[in-house]
Amino acid sequence: MINKKDMKRVEEYVYEIPKSFRADMRVPARLYADEELLEAALEDRSVEQLVNTATLPGVVKYTLAMPDIHQGYGPPIGGVIPLRTSDGIISPGAVGYDINCGVRLLRSNILAEEVKPIMDDIVNALFRGVPSGVGRSGDVRLSHQQMDDVLEKGSAWAVSQGYGTKDDLEHTEERGGMAGAEARAVDPKAKKRGRDQLGTLGSGNHFVEVAEVEEVYDPEVAEAFGLFVGQMVVWVHSGSRGLGHQVCTDYVRDLQQAVTRYGIKLPDRELVCAPFDSPEGRNYFAAMASAANYAWANRQILSHRVRQILDDVLAGVVKDRELTLVYDVAHNIAKVEEYPIDGKITRLIIHRKGATRAFGPGMKDLPADYREVGQPVLIPGDMGTASYVLVGTTEAIEKTFGTSCHGAGRVMSRSAAKKEIRGQELRRELAEKGIVVQGGSMAGLAEEAPEAYKDIDRVVNVVHSTGIARKVARVVPMGVIKG
Repeated sequence: MINKKDMKRVEEYVYEIPKSFRADMRVPARLYADEELLEAALEDRSVEQLVNTATLPGVVKYTLAMPDIHQGYGPPIGGVIPLRTSDGIISPGAVGYDINCGVRLLRSNILAEEVKPIMDDIVNALFRGVPSGVGRSGDVRLSHQQMDDVLEKGSAWAVSQGYGTKDDLEHTEERGGMAGAEARAVDPKAKKRGRDQLGTLGSGNHFVEVAEVEEVYDPEVAEAFGLFVGQMVVWVHSGSRGLGHQVCTDYVRDLQQAVTRYGIKLPDRELVCAPFDSPEGRNYFAAMASAANYAWANRQILSHRVRQILDDVLAGVVKDRELTLVYDVAHNIAKVEEYPIDGKITRLIIHRKGATRAFGPGMKDLPADYREVGQPVLIPGDMGTASYVLVGTTEAIEKTFGTSCHGAGRVMSRSAAKKEIRGQELRRELAEKGIVVQGGSMAGLAEEAPEAYKDIDRVVNVVHSTGIARKVARVVPMGVIKG
């Protein structure tokens, strides 16, 4: 077990477990947290899992955990692992099963007060029109060739089929299509699972939420993002569905042999991996990038459905019903990026598992209209509290390899939540707060209760206070659909 006494505070809200803590550590491990969040992290195996990541071949500087850290498969959720591409590894567990689970935010010129009186109608229409739930299929049917096109082109394929606009691509991380994707690296079983799930929400913590911008902290950046107090916005949170899960399952199994073949010693077999610059590593990267592209295409089509549904429901209520994409960010992904290490620009494979890219001003990867202010960093909360829009910073590039948190982070397992919380009662409590919720089941709602998550305000305060992303706006829910 790891205790607070094993850590040293390197700055306010930043704790470090030194390299000397364990003989197999190659670098220190850092955790962003306040006292309460640190205590929560020490209650499960997440900090131990973070230390394990500091033993991986090719790791540089330090491994990191964001303040929403909680226990995951292999590395913790909220973990960031920087490894050299030349002699480092790539690990499916360090990306996660829901490859490119991510979130996008759509803005409008509609006032929240204009839609609150018909929020029941809006939520019911979204619940009917957006396919959601475990294994739920949609109405997009892909041929073998179309599936390969989705895997290799991502959101660009969806836009080419009429689902959205080129402006959506400009405001999506990687423009919605990750380089290096190769459909041939994805097993036919994974393709089969994904063939009828494009444009579907899924289950768990995935959602569509109609929300109100409650507060603006940085008017200049908010204006650049097109956000203002009292505005109606829409969140879309989903990932790569069964296809991504199958890709991870397949490569966790296949790379077990690579660990032995390359003589890699691991403190936890869930960290199964292969050298990045090896046939096995390149195959997983190609499959992971393909699943990431599927997820971006999925959110693109979901957004198109949401636009259609709201345009129909709001006809006669508001005149300007256009929904414009603010940004779309990935949460579970591994990407090749360059950072200074020991005074030399070095190519790294950055694993972000339950963590969000947070690039600061001037980065060439950002859309032209955001380049002067920085990247939108989208932090969804739970359906009963708040979510945040932040902006990436230069400090994030220097301190966290351009990374921030991705949400509130669980403090209660789904099974524990279902034992302690009744979905029907939760729905009533949310209704009393003016939040309309629809879900596939009452048990499913209970799994995602606010009590199952950390305090999003505390999590964001740590991120803001350490300078790795700055608060721009606080957003509160009005209506939510869950898978």
